[in-house]
Amino acid sequence: MRIAMVTDYYLPTLGGVQTVIKAHKEELERHGHEVLVFAPLAAPSPDPAVVRMPTARGFAPDGYPFTWSPSAASAFLREELKAREVDVVHVHTEMFAALAGFEAAQALGLPIVQTMHGRIDVYTRSVLPLPSVTTALLAAMHRRRMSHARARVDSSSPYTRTPTARRMWRLMVSQANHADQVIVPSAHFAGKLLAQGVETPITVLSNGLEESVLDEVGIPTPRVVARGEQLRVMWCGRLSPEKRPEVFLDAVSQVSGIAGHMYGDGVSRASVSRRAAALPDGRVTVHGGVPQSEVLAAMRKAHVLVSSSLDFDNQPMVLLEAIASGLPVIVTDPDLAETLPPGGGIVTPSPDAAGLATALSQLRDDPARLTRLSEAAIAHRRQVAQTTHRDALLGVYEAALATAR
Repeated sequence: MRIAMVTDYYLPTLGGVQTVIKAHKEELERHGHEVLVFAPLAAPSPDPAVVRMPTARGFAPDGYPFTWSPSAASAFLREELKAREVDVVHVHTEMFAALAGFEAAQALGLPIVQTMHGRIDVYTRSVLPLPSVTTALLAAMHRRRMSHARARVDSSSPYTRTPTARRMWRLMVSQANHADQVIVPSAHFAGKLLAQGVETPITVLSNGLEESVLDEVGIPTPRVVARGEQLRVMWCGRLSPEKRPEVFLDAVSQVSGIAGHMYGDGVSRASVSRRAAALPDGRVTVHGGVPQSEVLAAMRKAHVLVSSSLDFDNQPMVLLEAIASGLPVIVTDPDLAETLPPGGGIVTPSPDAAGLATALSQLRDDPARLTRLSEAAIAHRRQVAQTTHRDALLGVYEAALATAR
């Protein structure tokens, strides 16, 4: 099968979506399929299977290259998909590259699979300047190229009460309803999409890690905290308000005997660095954005990973990387508990800094429990491999092809 993956962001920029696409690509190719990735890029990729779409010059919001113009992108993809005899188009995002993927696939009669990776309503509210204005502009630009007539968002839901949120939910629901099949990595996000009117068949399909990552991690050993040793706590993600890095910093400031390490970059990098520098004892080190290999090396040294986001993340890839590394995970969002292996993670008693501080204190004071959590993660590590989920992914493609026939 020849598969085109279309995305608004890809490597070398860092993020969960990029990691998922890389994992899909490697595993499908290992199984004999051909995968092409179409994305805006700052420069051509050394990988001939990664194709640069028309990209804006000098405009990279939040550090990501931006597809421009929409018409040029659509025309480019039509030619490429036809020339390369693509069988199915798999779209991963919601902006102009994604819209071009829909337009080109529909013009050529190709089936479309859409993965809904995350809550763009929360992301735009947290990151964009003047979100009431910028989301209206984004929604209008999206609506010009894809009808929102089939989106009837329920405004009574806690997450759709504001006009800004409803705009972004209409955008997400509309795009899902224009696809032939939808993939969602978590049951909690799939439930929200169904509640907001997605009619396209949805498959809940966990993300997975490529074999090269598992090989790089190697066979982990259970974490042990020696007497008198500090608890090494790792945080990894986009340094941005929706990830709530300040909750991590506040929690760590309340708990002694901890060495915190933060990995990632984003709009909050400067403020996070200032707050970390003000903490006593050099308690937190901010490493910034680093390659995946450095993240995995840091996981091998850490005792526990913390996720501090709330009501935003779908299924963060960093949680899967931690599990593969045998690293216990603490989450502040109860929705993310479905990603944790049985006995391999902790949900904080409350989602605020006090709840996280309580969980960290308990783990610091009970090193035997940390070892048990680590052993449970190690026992589950094969379940986060892309090989475990490859056949289900191919099944979604086959269902989309059957619909298009």
